[in-house]
Amino acid sequence: MTDAPTYSGPERILSGMQPTGNLHLGNYLGALVNWVKLQDRGAECFYCAVDMHAITMPHDPAELPGAVRSVAAAYMAGGVDPERSSIFAQSAVPAHAELAWILQCVARLGWMERMTQFKDKSGSDRERASVGIFTYPVLMAADILVYKATHVPVGQDQKQHLELARDIAARFMRDYDCEGFWPLPEPIIEGAGTRIMSLKDGNKKMSKSDPSDLARINLTDDADTIARKVKKAKTDPEPLPETVEGLEGRPEAGNLVGIYAALAGSNKEAVIAEFGGQGFGAFKPALAELAVAKLAPVVDEYNRLMGDPAEIDRILEAGAERAREVAAPVLADAKRMVGFWG
Repeated sequence: MTDAPTYSGPERILSGMQPTGNLHLGNYLGALVNWVKLQDRGAECFYCAVDMHAITMPHDPAELPGAVRSVAAAYMAGGVDPERSSIFAQSAVPAHAELAWILQCVARLGWMERMTQFKDKSGSDRERASVGIFTYPVLMAADILVYKATHVPVGQDQKQHLELARDIAARFMRDYDCEGFWPLPEPIIEGAGTRIMSLKDGNKKMSKSDPSDLARINLTDDADTIARKVKKAKTDPEPLPETVEGLEGRPEAGNLVGIYAALAGSNKEAVIAEFGGQGFGAFKPALAELAVAKLAPVVDEYNRLMGDPAEIDRILEAGAERAREVAAPVLADAKRMVGFWG
């Protein structure tokens, strides 16, 4: 008995964000900083604005194209280089939707019912939720597999969906006797900034949908707003501990120390070594100064890019053209394997 062939194609990275609301500090530190590192190490990178996922929830069609441009501008302002990475709108590559249907016929209902985010997003009245909310993890699998992406930068809350993509790929290859056709994509979860929490509640992830704008630092905030939000961030009355272990049970303190570490390209141990024993009256101004120094250039570049929507559209179309070139043969092979005519 011989071992089944394994995937031997090139390293490829795929990731994306929804064009809904302003991107924020958590998106920047948890995703964009790592995307740039992956780009800089020479991997072939595809970074899309996932506007097909965005319509699973109520939205304003008139605002969606502008939101896609905004996400693309944020990617570039954060350091993603369109000359080295493909930046595009998911909906501009029809292969995503075509492959998603094939994969829906491979995925199993029980797999989908285990997806925890469906329960979170559908709320208490699941029968009124869109079918897209239930099946969008299969579209996410198609997003990944249509490029034969080997690695996917994800947060902990998306790791279950990546595991589903691996299960779907493995099932497809068994069902259609094509072992090695797809890689089993690996997650990339790295860095101190992979999980940035709300400035108002250290137990909640920083979110675009939080009703309080003070809960997040947006990538559109000016320097004064960034400093004000840091200084208004929730803390506790105790000074910073002398050891990292002392942050246990102090979610807001731990979050601010983590943000400082991520912005400084350091770690919590180094931050505690510098600020341990000091109160937040000393730490917050230092954090605000660092946040402004790191984020103000990003905000300035974002605003410059948003002033030229035609240039953003040109970059999006060039990225989509490259994405279509890579996706087309993968989709064609998958269609042939399942027996589609032509």
